[in-house]
Amino acid sequence: MTNKNGITFRTQDLTKNYVTGETVVQALRGVTLEIPKGAMVVLLGPSGSGKSTFLNIIGGLDSPTSGEVFFKRDQLSAYSEKQLTLFRRNNVGFVFQAYNLVPSLTALENVALVTDISPDPIPPMEALNAVNLGDRAQHFPSQLSGGEQQRVAIARALAKRPEVLLCDEPTGALDSETGIVVLKALRDVNRQYGATTIIITHNASIADMADRVIYFGDGQLVDVKVNDSPIAPEEISW
Repeated sequence: MTNKNGITFRTQDLTKNYVTGETVVQALRGVTLEIPKGAMVVLLGPSGSGKSTFLNIIGGLDSPTSGEVFFKRDQLSAYSEKQLTLFRRNNVGFVFQAYNLVPSLTALENVALVTDISPDPIPPMEALNAVNLGDRAQHFPSQLSGGEQQRVAIARALAKRPEVLLCDEPTGALDSETGIVVLKALRDVNRQYGATTIIITHNASIADMADRVIYFGDGQLVDVKVNDSPIAPEEISW
């Protein structure tokens, strides 16, 4: 559950510009925001509104043009490339729309890949059980459905025991029934392991399961809504 006494991320006047030739695209325009520890957060907004750019910056995959990013008490925006690599390795689990599983490895072996480089990993089988896939541990990706592959990807992210789980359109390639199973896996991981979970989606109905909903538009923060009564994924009207 959300711990209102702690902040996982804080940004101050965050901007990001991309330069192509003589054209400057302002992907983020002065975003100031706090994300509480342990929260389930949904980012909403149209394509090009800055959601993925924001996620990439707080995840240490990209750097801001100006402004500051704090991870707990540390100024992430001042980190060196080496520090950012260690931050991503030790603190962040990523889940994308593409599952990015290794075809020649079983589900269990795919999850085990990250445990070799993690300082305090969760046993791969425990991670698979957390997303209700223990019985599919010895199956290869080609033997799994899209939803099962995405849950393996979630288990792989979880196995690092991350403080943060960043998900960019994790249900984007899935039908509603399968998407709800994946969202339930994310919710269970958030509740059981306390990972601050941030989900980018175009599906506004998913916002009903979040503790906090952040709306982006044209690179800016449009609104933040706190949801005191999040619904279960199974109750979502897709």
